[in-house]
Amino acid sequence: MSDSQPSSSTPANPATATDPTIGRLVADASRDLSALVRSEIQLAKTELKISVRSGGLAAVFVAVAAFLGLLLIIMLSITLAYFLTMTGLHPAWAFLIVSGLYILAIAGLLVGAYLKVRKIKAPEQTIATAKAIPQAFKSPNS
Repeated sequence: MSDSQPSSSTPANPATATDPTIGRLVADASRDLSALVRSEIQLAKTELKISVRSGGLAAVFVAVAAFLGLLLIIMLSITLAYFLTMTGLHPAWAFLIVSGLYILAIAGLLVGAYLKVRKIKAPEQTIATAKAIPQAFKSPNS
C-alpha cells in the first residue's frame, strides 16, 4: 500500500465517525436532564422530610409550652386570689375579683378585635384590575 492512500480499516472522513449525531446529542441531553430532574426531586423530598419533621417537633414544643402557660395562668390566678385573702377579704370575694379581672381582659381584647375587623376593607384596586383583565384580551373590533 502506498502512503498516499488511506487504509481500508479507517474511514475516509475520520471526524464523522467519532462525532455523535444530532439525534444522539438530543437523546443524551434529554437523558441527562431527566436524571438531573429526578435527582433534584429526590433532594427536595429529602429536604422536605427533614423540614416537616423539624416543623412537627416545633409544633409539639409550642403546644406543650402553651399548655404549661395555661397551667401557669391558673396557678397565678389562684395565687393572686389567696394574696387578696391575706388582706382580709373573704376567699369568695377574692376569687370573684380575679374573675372580674379576666372578664375585663377578655372584653378589652374583644373590643380591640372588633375595631381591627371594622378596618378590613375589600381590595378595591385588585378587584378593579381583575375586572380590567378580560377587557384587555378582547379584540378592539368586537
